[in-house]
Amino acid sequence: MLLNFVDELRAAGIPASLKEHLVLLEALEREVIERTPEAFYYLSRATFVKDEGLLDRFDQVFQKVFKGVLTDYGQQPVEIPEDWLRKVAERYFSQEEMAQIKALGSWDEIIETLKKRLEEQEKRHSGGNKWIGTGGTSPFGHSGYNPEGVRIGGEGKHGRAIKVWEKREFANLDNTRELGTRNIKVALRRLRRFAREGAAEELDLDETISGTARQGWLDIRMRPERHNAVKVLLFLDVGGSMDPHIELMEELFSAASSEFKNMEFFYFHNCLYEGVWKDNRRRWSQRTPTWDLLHKFGHDYKVIFVGDAAMSPYEISHPGGSVEHMNDEAGSVWLSRVAQTYPATIWVNPTPERQWGYSSSTRMIRDLLGGAMFPLTLDGLDAAMRELSRKKG
Repeated sequence: MLLNFVDELRAAGIPASLKEHLVLLEALEREVIERTPEAFYYLSRATFVKDEGLLDRFDQVFQKVFKGVLTDYGQQPVEIPEDWLRKVAERYFSQEEMAQIKALGSWDEIIETLKKRLEEQEKRHSGGNKWIGTGGTSPFGHSGYNPEGVRIGGEGKHGRAIKVWEKREFANLDNTRELGTRNIKVALRRLRRFAREGAAEELDLDETISGTARQGWLDIRMRPERHNAVKVLLFLDVGGSMDPHIELMEELFSAASSEFKNMEFFYFHNCLYEGVWKDNRRRWSQRTPTWDLLHKFGHDYKVIFVGDAAMSPYEISHPGGSVEHMNDEAGSVWLSRVAQTYPATIWVNPTPERQWGYSSSTRMIRDLLGGAMFPLTLDGLDAAMRELSRKKG
């Protein structure tokens, strides 16, 4: 199996020599690791991978060769949660049914109709197509389907709601997360401008040798440590359709926190509006006005938005279009202000690029930023950092 492993590594473009194979065998013979699949994975990775850009390729080969080795046999049967069974029993809407349901109309018509329903409705409804309820085709309620509607309570299923009436609780991203961040750091390093600032913290070996030779005695010279002097404003979309991307977002956040010493981050939801926040637990009580950011941080900052750009177009184009509050100005106004204030502004999207064309909101945001949208992949991040380096703040 190990010889097959070496062959697969070579076929994948990872330089695996006989010498490295023998080193791995010797390490196993001397029992330098515990006899676990996880320990063997890290040992073999340290032996064969010399370039961080090959880590993902190595993982794919390892999974292919040793598929099944990591399986835990003899586990107790997993009890299926009751709420999972209830969801299975919910009404299933076929594609034909969905195609027959027509959208209610424009943003103004939807909001006006909702006001009338709230005034007229007297009891709970389920399975209908008019009243506020559950499991039907009405534009108002939850657990059903309508191309454009207002979700009131419940969980999102189709991602088509243009407004959501419920309190949301989002978790903060973890900037101490290290798993999978190394290859992201490599891509982020495209955006670097080193400078020596601050107090003398490290030994200047060349000057120490030169000074000692001139003076005739030990003349120790210190200098400030070199830091990446690039300044970054990072805006992170959280909650809703971003939940499936949490792990990848944490990896990016951790890598960015490590690479950019002059970085400020803020959270937003779906689209940028008049306020952002630092702590998702206090997102309503401790908000920072977006206007303050535009006046506080200089034009030389690089701005990076990270989000899937998947939302109702009304959230971008209309005042009051936000799914969570009544915004006085449209999201497009705020995005345009940021782009005008900071010439080096881009959007990084965790959704695969091949799917962008199916989302009108994605196209709208991309156009607002002059096409500066990049996929959250290693190649995409590499292109994004090159674009930021090219643009002068």
